[in-house]
Amino acid sequence: MNLITVTVIAVGLAMDAFAVSITTGATYKKPGTNHARLPRGLSGGQAFRMALAFGSFQAVMPVVGWLAGLTVRSFIKGYDHWVAFILLGVIGIKMIYESFKIKEAQERSDPMSAAVLLILAIATSIDALAVGITFSFLLAGSLAVAVIIIGVVTFIFSYAGFYVGKSAGHFFENKIEIAGGIVLLCIGVKILFEHLIANGG
Repeated sequence: MNLITVTVIAVGLAMDAFAVSITTGATYKKPGTNHARLPRGLSGGQAFRMALAFGSFQAVMPVVGWLAGLTVRSFIKGYDHWVAFILLGVIGIKMIYESFKIKEAQERSDPMSAAVLLILAIATSIDALAVGITFSFLLAGSLAVAVIIIGVVTFIFSYAGFYVGKSAGHFFENKIEIAGGIVLLCIGVKILFEHLIANGG
């Protein structure tokens, strides 16, 4: 798993946070919003705060997964590519499935409150933990570089998502998660295919 693959995975993982950010941006859409419990309007500082939370958790979770993967790496060495395929496939299917669920909680509460922000940051980074497990036996390069890429990509997509949401509302959010899920599914298939070809099936 080289840095190009890691970058593509980072984009796929960022789609979940991107979709949540779009939803939040749409919720805060304009000053004078009808949501009485929400502050009026969305500032650049608020967008930065959520993007930083998402990017930070997305960078930390692969490290946790990597450490967990080290404990079982010796036991799955012979079929590690199948494990990567299954993990990425499950994550991809999960993202596609969740794209059809309405994120009502964000519209009922303030996404910028510390408690809700923490929950959202953890929820959008759980998939990165599973990816970290695959890193423990497939990553060909520096883990630090990989997690920095994942964190930065997520930060950029999350920050941009607010403004997409403010201008386009909820129109793109489920499509974004579907795209992310498809990307991760394709990476899983690619890893398995390369392994099977290299080993003659």
